[in-house]
Parts: sequence; structure tokens; C-alpha cells
Amino acid sequence: MGRRRAADTVAARVDTGQAELVPDPDRPGSWTLVLDGAPQSHVDLADPTHLEFEYVRRLAAAIDLVAPAGAPLRVLHLGGGALTLPRYVSATRPGSTQRVVEVDGALVELVRRALPWPPDPRLKVRVADARAVLAASRDASYDVVVADVFAGARTPAHLTSVEYAAEVARVLRPAGFHLANVADGPPLRHARGQVATVRSVLPRACLVGDAAVLRGRRYGNLVLVAGRVEPPVPELTRRAAGDWFPGRVLAGDDLDRFAGGATVVRDADATDSTPPPPGIFSVRR
Repeated sequence: MGRRRAADTVAARVDTGQAELVPDPDRPGSWTLVLDGAPQSHVDLADPTHLEFEYVRRLAAAIDLVAPAGAPLRVLHLGGGALTLPRYVSATRPGSTQRVVEVDGALVELVRRALPWPPDPRLKVRVADARAVLAASRDASYDVVVADVFAGARTPAHLTSVEYAAEVARVLRPAGFHLANVADGPPLRHARGQVATVRSVLPRACLVGDAAVLRGRRYGNLVLVAGRVEPPVPELTRRAAGDWFPGRVLAGDDLDRFAGGATVVRDADATDSTPPPPGIFSVRR
């Protein structure tokens, strides 16, 4: 399982770096997955609907609102971590069919052993590259594609291009949505480029995040919701405003201004996302 450190922290070397499973001092049975010092996931084994991370709460709100409450969905998760969102979907939308893609096989096995998810034949975890799985997926086979892929706290370049976004659009059903975790800081060049890139193939979109991050005042996570039909902007706006971590939603003209001047990213010129500032991450132990 990996060697244990103080306070029952589990440490293990995985394929992509050094992993730690850190117990939450405030919630028995809850754990934070940390990779090379960067928090990746928080899981409450007793209550999978309890979500700690700000951006995960925004992703979950979007999943809650893109279809009637409780209705099963077909969801492709690009990036697995500790399976926070797949566990949430299984709990809130029983009967959903979910595919989770995680490139780090050793991490998958660590989470499977230390933080096992409830048996569910409709929830499958595959060790593979996210874009390769997209390329092999059938047209219009998913209601939701969630992208939350990081290597060394950065999104890999091949998952930032319009060619990648076109593959996401291809596997989405006509009324489906792409939900992406976009991490960036001042001057938000990466985030603006991602909005322009994704909207070139999925034109109906909104961006959810902390006001200071949206204004380019600090580094943080933004959630991009994009599809061929309008996202539920009024409902997302209410959810964001009333959340533990209050946020704003940019849509329409506001989103046009946010992305103004940004060029569409192509495979030939794609780069990894903006690295986080030194010392930004901390985990309570």
C-alpha cells in the first residue's frame, strides 16, 4: 500500500511522482491525495457528496444542472486522481455509466487499495492516455466529458489544442457538455486561449470561478462549461454565488471580452498550462 508516515499519512512512489494520502484532521474517514506537493483530490469515504475543493464543487454543480436531478448520465472522466467526481456521480445519479481514464497505473492501484470506491459495474477505470482514449471512443457516446488532467500541476500540452477539443466534441452527444478544470494566473493567457479554443468547436459556453481569479489578480482554478446548446447559466450563477466559495459566472458578452484577442491553440504550438506560483499549495495535517 505504501509506507505510512506520521498521523497515518500513506506515502508511495507512483508513475508520475511522489503520492501522499493525507488524513483530513477535521473529517474522520476523509483523505487528501497529494502528488509532488500539489493537492489533487479530496475524498470523504463515508459521504461521497461532501466536496472540499472549490473547483470540484463547481464541476459538481455543473453536473447537477445539465440534466434533471437524479437522471443517469454517461460520463467520461479524463483524469482520475482519487475518483472524487465519479464517486459523487454514482451517489447522486445512480445507474450512471462512467469511464475514468488515468495515465498513472500505480496511482490507480494505490487509490484502489487505500481508498476503495464502492463496487459498481457501471464504473470502469482505465489506465491510458486521455487523448488516446478519446480517439478510440465512439461518436456521440457521452453526455458529459470532464477534463481534469494534470502532470506536475500543469495540464499537458496535447490536452489543450483545438484538435483535442474536436475529439471531445465528437464523442459528446448533441446536448452534451464538456467540463474542464483550467488552472491559470495573471495575465490569464492560458485560460483565455482555452476559452477561445474550446468555443471554436463547442460555441455555447460559460466560465465559473472566483472573482479575483477571473480578474487576473491571483492564480486559481476556473471551470469551463461548453457545449452545442446553452449551458444553465442562471442556475450556475445562483449556485456559484451561494457556495462555500462564492464565485462568478462569465457568459455571453462578458465571456467574449474575457477571451478577446486570444488565438486558437493548435497541436503544432500547444504548450503545458501555466505553472503555479512557488509555495501556493499547502495541506493541513
